[in-house]
Amino acid sequence: MTDPEPAVDRTRLAELYERERDSFRQARPRSAALAEQSRRHMPGGVPMSWMVKWPGDFPVFVERAGGAHFTCVDGIDHVDLCLGDTGAMMGHSPAPTVAAVTAQLSRGITTMLPTQDAIAVSAGLTERFGLPFWQYTLTATDANRHAIRYARHLTGRRKIVVHDYCYHGSVDEAFATLDDDGLTGDRRNNIGPPVPTSDTTRVVEFNDVEGLEKALAEGDVAAILVEPALTNIGIVLPEPGYNEAVRDLATRHGVILINDETHTICAGPGGITRRDDLHPDFLVIGKSIGGGVPCGTFGFTAEVADRIARSVELEDIDVGGIGGTLAGNGLSMAAMQATLEQVMTQAAFEHMIPLADAWADGVQAAIDATGAPWHVTRLGARAEYAFSPEQPRNGRLAAEADDFALQQYLHLHALNRGILLTPFHNMALMSPATTAADVEAHTRMFAACLDELFGRG
Repeated sequence: MTDPEPAVDRTRLAELYERERDSFRQARPRSAALAEQSRRHMPGGVPMSWMVKWPGDFPVFVERAGGAHFTCVDGIDHVDLCLGDTGAMMGHSPAPTVAAVTAQLSRGITTMLPTQDAIAVSAGLTERFGLPFWQYTLTATDANRHAIRYARHLTGRRKIVVHDYCYHGSVDEAFATLDDDGLTGDRRNNIGPPVPTSDTTRVVEFNDVEGLEKALAEGDVAAILVEPALTNIGIVLPEPGYNEAVRDLATRHGVILINDETHTICAGPGGITRRDDLHPDFLVIGKSIGGGVPCGTFGFTAEVADRIARSVELEDIDVGGIGGTLAGNGLSMAAMQATLEQVMTQAAFEHMIPLADAWADGVQAAIDATGAPWHVTRLGARAEYAFSPEQPRNGRLAAEADDFALQQYLHLHALNRGILLTPFHNMALMSPATTAADVEAHTRMFAACLDELFGRG
């Protein structure tokens, strides 16, 4: 008879968390002082609201960042496994990107005219992802919005299908979820939705081919907006044949398929789309391809390009809700060219993916040693642990396994030992600058943390 899987003692968890809060405050007086100063003019003392979600009583203020490490204003060095939640996936300030951006600064930042870099970037993206035409934005959110608008324009339909617990930036249509009756409704704490999401969106479970077919059957769906693997509710992997079934259903129902590879680019230089030979109508990506400089892009097929060209009048091309005066600016294009050609290479992923596997192996060993009822999921250069024995097959099951208090403790424990994880879930991301020593530091820390949490240390 095997021993029962241990449960987390909530009293012990609370005690350990308070101890870590005290340690955090004592070690970071300069960050504490800056946080107090910041609260005079910024809600929560942060320039962007999500930053209040970091564990501890205030955010860590960064002095400098380079490669896979950063140093805070209190002089503490950190292994960065968050990497800007993919924005710095290729490391902080990669040298080729810095050189290209520095050179472009003196040549002009933005002109609303093209540079030669745009030609090279577009050709490189075509080679990477297989789509022949590209347009540029400042974020993947913008790119998703534009793709959705084009899909509605081309199909004459208004509904968008997304997966339950998906993430596509701040796209309004994506802040929807399934209620207990299986109906589409606003996601919890959806701030100021312009209309009920049920007016614009139909939600289906990930890996549910039958549910997707039912959602498309009414003939009013313009686009299916998907991540080829869910990444923002933990990692939920596609079951064999699922992404291919999505493509087949989209084709049969005359629906535009949009693959959002902003996070799933961790699977390889061409994301899951190239790795698994997928064939979307649009592909969206942002964050990582500019080495940290704001940028985004969407690619599309020749057929889509032709349909757009034949249906959008030149006179109205600037007032149709597509584009922006800063989109495709010289600085972003220079950053993308250098990052794509010299940093986000096959060789880089050949370094990053084994490190992610080593990180996952270390986490799994600690889970096995303590008998914790948790699991680890891997996706290329990205890996994540979650609080359920088995990998979930959809977003709802992943959400039900979440434990915010436990997550906050684990992240604060790591932060106090110089290791940063993304604040939204238990994700670790490898960069070309990440080392085996960085991974081993997390393995040692995590094993000691679980031993203590489950009363074995």
